[in-house]
Amino acid sequence: MARSLVIKATAGADGAERCNQAFTVAAAAVASGLPVSLWLTGESAWYGLPGRAKDFDLPHATPLQDLLDIVLAGGQVTVCTQCAARRDIGPEDLIDGVRIAGAPTFVEEISADGAQALVY
Repeated sequence: MARSLVIKATAGADGAERCNQAFTVAAAAVASGLPVSLWLTGESAWYGLPGRAKDFDLPHATPLQDLLDIVLAGGQVTVCTQCAARRDIGPEDLIDGVRIAGAPTFVEEISADGAQALVY
């Protein structure tokens, strides 16, 4: 079984470089064939909504929307339950293919055999 990578993005525009790093690593892992789960927490939760990633700008970085599209095409994207609730984000607000899930699901993913977790 291939190792899986679980990545938690904890910043959005408030920590643009950290946010972009999480998306970049997730997209690179998908491109290399690894099973990937990208968790959007805190301010990065906004990027689970249509159009929000297009507004993200970081000089000399691949556009966030392009990275998100790669992850959505080959991995799983999840918005944290509590983070979504604090921002009044519901399942109907999300991009197709993005889900809302909580800590039990995160723990299940990071404790699976061969799983590796990264937090940005």
